[in-house]
Amino acid sequence: MRPEKPAAAADHVDADHIAEAARLERTAGLYPEDAEHLLLQAAAHLELAGARDRATTLYDRLLSADAERPPAAPLLIRALKASNLWEYGHEAEARAIIEGVRTAAPRDPAPWVIVAESLESHDELEQAHAAFTEAATLLVPAGTQNPPHATHPILFGRHRVRRMLGADHDAWDALADRVSTSPVPLDELHDPKRTWSLGSENPAELRAEITRLQAELGSYRQALSRPFPVAILHWPEPELTELLTAYPPLTAEYPSHEEHLATIESSLRELSASGTPNLGIVTGTVPSYEAFAASESTSPANPTLLPQYATTLAARGRAVAWPPEGAEGCWCGSGAAYEACHGGNSTT
Repeated sequence: MRPEKPAAAADHVDADHIAEAARLERTAGLYPEDAEHLLLQAAAHLELAGARDRATTLYDRLLSADAERPPAAPLLIRALKASNLWEYGHEAEARAIIEGVRTAAPRDPAPWVIVAESLESHDELEQAHAAFTEAATLLVPAGTQNPPHATHPILFGRHRVRRMLGADHDAWDALADRVSTSPVPLDELHDPKRTWSLGSENPAELRAEITRLQAELGSYRQALSRPFPVAILHWPEPELTELLTAYPPLTAEYPSHEEHLATIESSLRELSASGTPNLGIVTGTVPSYEAFAASESTSPANPTLLPQYATTLAARGRAVAWPPEGAEGCWCGSGAAYEACHGGNSTT
């Protein structure tokens, strides 16, 4: 068996999470428009540190009627709060919140995944299956061939629970198999008997289990990789005109708006081709950029400030994932579908 982590090492990790949560709370105070995103990250760090009561306080702060801004994703916050509460003994309250989230039938997949996985982790498999199925019925209608990426965890979670329940494959399970990118079939990854092979003395069985574990770890790493994308800065045409009028030295960076847009798309395609994950686009505004320059005690005309500004916007949750689905609106704001605009002839 693997030796237990030394207490000193565990304390060090917990302290790191506490410190990061405190940093995120301070940043939320500086950027109230991004407070929800930042405080949710802070709450996650507090949960990892075992400070679950403090995490609940942050969730309550976001949901409070006295909050500076109404939450953009109240059902997601409630789902996270319920999951956290159940982990430190407040089962009845957690169940009541979960039932409320399910009744509200959110159109965002994330709350469904949180509540269903919370039920699953506490061996409420029938209820977890019911929650995953409710979500699939609402968000992945029968006959869907290319479900949005955000709904994949619903399909995978439902497949996993059904394997544990011994249910036969249905259309949603087949769809989950088809959209899965894991090198190991879902039936193997979700086999409830797979842990028995860990006690086997057969080298072939052990190697097969190691392969499955590596594939599963890869999926988790992909889901939990960077909290924000590698982001490219986009200026809408009116903003770029204002920027170059105020700071002419930046004209060398942006010869024209058309070239600016083309450079964004080509840069993202190159990054994608090189294997860089989690790509995104952040949209700048001149007032925001000037405020950022002031916080860095430098001139907005300094071109080296531009990538720092992009990274800061991404860290504040302002990035939009790239590429959009083909039929979605293009990131450039033209109003045309991405596949008919900058996504035309895309090789990504």
